[in-house]
Amino acid sequence: MRSLSPIEAAALVSLAGCVLAVCVPTFARNVHASYVSEATRGVGELAARTAMKLEQAQAIEALPEPAPLTPSQVPRGTRVTDPPGTWSHPTWRALEFSFERAHSYSFAFESERGESSAKFSAVAHGDLDGDSVQSTLSIDGEFVPHSAVKLSPLDVQNEIE
Repeated sequence: MRSLSPIEAAALVSLAGCVLAVCVPTFARNVHASYVSEATRGVGELAARTAMKLEQAQAIEALPEPAPLTPSQVPRGTRVTDPPGTWSHPTWRALEFSFERAHSYSFAFESERGESSAKFSAVAHGDLDGDSVQSTLSIDGEFVPHSAVKLSPLDVQNEIE
């Protein structure tokens, strides 16, 4: 087996650099997108579970109370594992929502009962790169008794923050 000439070695290094220049940013973007799917899935589950409770009960009173941002500090550029009791708020228990594994987002549930309708929002906040600029994902819902819950499309702000 012969060794590479300087021109062949330079061409090989140049080709490898080009491949890396294309692959590394794509890989990083895909990893980032996989973390965003955590928030998308989370707010989707919260909205769907709330809608199911309201539609089954057909009563505004079935809307859970607001739940604070949980965990209270948005993880900054890292995945966190919550201590026991973090997700013990009655709303999280009613909606059967919690994280037992490490996660990158904090979640909140906002709700408001009126005389003839109820409104809610499932919200996720994240700071995936730790720069204090947060991404926010949310789904809003509205319920009027004797009808289906109306859900808004997923609202994403600063997805790639």
